[in-house]
Amino acid sequence: MVAPFELTDDNVVVIIGTGAGGGVLANELAQKGVSVVALEAGGRYLPDDYVNDEWASFGQLAWTDTRTTSGDWRVAKDFSNLPAWIVKAVGGTTTHWAGASLRFQPHEWKARSSYGEVEGANLLDWPIDADEMAPFYTRAEDKLGVTRTNGIPGLPGNNNFKVFEAGAKKIGYKEVHTGRMAINSQERAGRMACQQTGFCFQGCKWGAKWSAAYTDIPAGEATGYLEVREKAHVARILHDASGKVTGVEYFDEAGELQMQRARVVCVAGNSFESPRLLLNSHSSMFPDGLANSSGMVGRNYMRHLTGSVYGIFEKPVHMYRGTTMAGIVQDEARHDPSRGFVGGYELETLSLGLPFMAAFLDPGAWGREFTTALDSYENMAGMWIVGEDMPQESNRVTLSDAEDRFGLKVANVNYSDHPNDKAMRDHAYRQGAAIYDAVGATRTLPTPPYPSTHNLGTNRMSERPEDGVVNRNGRAHDVPNLYVSDGSQFTTGAAENPTLTIVALAIRQAEHIASEMNQGTL
Repeated sequence: MVAPFELTDDNVVVIIGTGAGGGVLANELAQKGVSVVALEAGGRYLPDDYVNDEWASFGQLAWTDTRTTSGDWRVAKDFSNLPAWIVKAVGGTTTHWAGASLRFQPHEWKARSSYGEVEGANLLDWPIDADEMAPFYTRAEDKLGVTRTNGIPGLPGNNNFKVFEAGAKKIGYKEVHTGRMAINSQERAGRMACQQTGFCFQGCKWGAKWSAAYTDIPAGEATGYLEVREKAHVARILHDASGKVTGVEYFDEAGELQMQRARVVCVAGNSFESPRLLLNSHSSMFPDGLANSSGMVGRNYMRHLTGSVYGIFEKPVHMYRGTTMAGIVQDEARHDPSRGFVGGYELETLSLGLPFMAAFLDPGAWGREFTTALDSYENMAGMWIVGEDMPQESNRVTLSDAEDRFGLKVANVNYSDHPNDKAMRDHAYRQGAAIYDAVGATRTLPTPPYPSTHNLGTNRMSERPEDGVVNRNGRAHDVPNLYVSDGSQFTTGAAENPTLTIVALAIRQAEHIASEMNQGTL
């Protein structure tokens, strides 16, 4: 049978979310002839719909549904209802992402073994490793058209990168280039090359940046085996007396409660919505939430160590012209505890438009220090810190007392920095400032973290059921036909931007699910 599928069809795989995990998984399964219903909470927007205006785009794409926050992170104070800057739309946050596509380093798959005991951290080795993931990374890089892989040239460097590169090399860094980016440096797969317009976070109007919204999703739909239901807000996952999931309840665009039967359910709603859904799916059999016998659903939330450094120069830089994330320094991504912390970090160029710069630089700020920084906007260069933060059980997503418009408990996000995170961030601030100082910055501005874009953990992968939520294939330890297919399955975060790994895991998971279905074991 081909799409659209009946609500009563219990042979379909239901995927909740259509981003880097869900969107890729949906297409990969559809290409294998597996019937898929993908439920997406947001609407559908394509390049012609994207808006090259920060605030207007934020209103169009961002997930602004109520969430609550707690913990000592700056976001809880300054952005209490916006712990993350992610997208509510077909394609998920692949619409908003910058495009950086980096493989984990081998030691990062085995953080517990690599770093040893870190007090206050809940480190664990992934049950998979670099060798096993290598062929799936290769397929992911090909799918995304990642620059500097498969003979694809790198993107050109804009002014922001040229300042960054010159300073980095002056202080001795070697691994400096315009990045491995899922942005076409030349025409590819019917999509044009990057036009360097600088609105990567607002959806690429040229379709040069890979997004599931206009690659994997339509490719899957073209097979006839994928049906995407947009503006479908999932309420809970249902199960039978044996503990197997049987279907998904969701509110449709009209606010009517529907129930789609399912053979398999895959949760890919990001590290807030996925645990929230499992917790809201509690029952007499699963009183603490679906798939939560370990008590680990929602725990070990990671957001990557972040922060920014801006440099002000005597002459204009115009950092906002060209690719938003225009280059990278990878020298600090190594594990070298002599620096005072375990794990490592990347330094990546980043620009914000003037409206977001005013909002994020120092919320609520007033006075000469703040206004002179904004006055110097044209002369600014900017970079972002991306580092491995420590998983902590107390950093977690729980159900808040607040409810959404459907009467469902919303996610509360609790996060506090680990001492390792603070030591790493301080080191990165110093190195970032040194890069700009080396090429004549008149002032450097270290800024604290923004709302999260890399949200990881909360349904982590583990060898032993008591240590996590899913096994090496993303299958729930407690529920044989329930999978987690997004960044919430990450055991640890590594130093690298996560999207390439999410895509590689989705490709791998599709192979597993299709095989199990063909054998009749799923």
